[in-house]
Amino acid sequence: MHPTRDQRLWMYRQMVTSRYLEERIETLYMEGKTPVFNMAKGPIPGEMHLSNGQEPCAAGVCAHLGPEDIVTATHRPHHIAVAKGVDLDAMVAEIFGKATGLAGGRGGHMHLFDERVNFSCSGIIGEGLGPAVGAALSRKMQGKSGVAVAFMGEGAANQGAFHEALNLAAVWQLPVVFVIEDNAWGISVAKQASTAVPRNDSRAAAYGMPGMHVADNDVDGVFAAAGEAIARARDGQGPSLIEIETARLAGHFMGDGEDYRPEGEKAGLEARDPIPRYRRALLEAGLLDAAADAGLVDEAHERVEAAIRFAQDSDFLPAEAALDAVFV
Repeated sequence: MHPTRDQRLWMYRQMVTSRYLEERIETLYMEGKTPVFNMAKGPIPGEMHLSNGQEPCAAGVCAHLGPEDIVTATHRPHHIAVAKGVDLDAMVAEIFGKATGLAGGRGGHMHLFDERVNFSCSGIIGEGLGPAVGAALSRKMQGKSGVAVAFMGEGAANQGAFHEALNLAAVWQLPVVFVIEDNAWGISVAKQASTAVPRNDSRAAAYGMPGMHVADNDVDGVFAAAGEAIARARDGQGPSLIEIETARLAGHFMGDGEDYRPEGEKAGLEARDPIPRYRRALLEAGLLDAAADAGLVDEAHERVEAAIRFAQDSDFLPAEAALDAVFV
């Protein structure tokens, strides 16, 4: 399955938008946190997990999805939320903890929910797998359209929830696709030090479902694999597993010293940054010229800046709202 020109430009736009959003968040997040890093300081307190480098995973998969399709994401969710069409103003306001955020500022960047496009994420490893299977089951039982896609990191493939979710999805032949973003690091633990198999797509065979592997952080390769898996799910042929070889260009979280990385690894990853690579590919294929590229980038940047202004201009919830939406 090969993407059309419009699909390739759409994927490029999502990648550029996500990257610029995170570049701006990184700058804003660090306000008040120097010279001594203090996670509680600044306009965006708490942890911050950036997805820069992993944009192809989101763009290639979400190119096949519509608002009726369900996506569950991870604690590193921005690229997936952008590609799924989550309201950018409300998303950034949520990151800033503002009342206009997706959850009124209560959830922060790891707990983004947008029912309009059926998107959710969680800070708990592997937490989205069960809900994705449940959502796919509901679609099948009610005869409704839509597939479910559960994103996870490679570390989540060692969780019990991974095996339980794949097993039930296969037993019930549910329209769900499991997507592993293999960035080679579970926080500071290398994949080879924690996982018995070199590639998690091989685990699909144990559950009677297809397993696909996408090498080299290739967005067109992701598009092809996801297209096949999502088409199978829509056609009632059951679940699939995709593992994508991707890259985490930043640390596990903002403030991570990354001392665990081998010397030269990060420089090598940055040299293979997927966005400049894809830009070059589009230019060389004649699908984009310098003027169109500049216009697309400017438009993406303007959209992000508008969302940041919206968030900064929004109010916090009043103190008395602290007990709202709480089960007692």
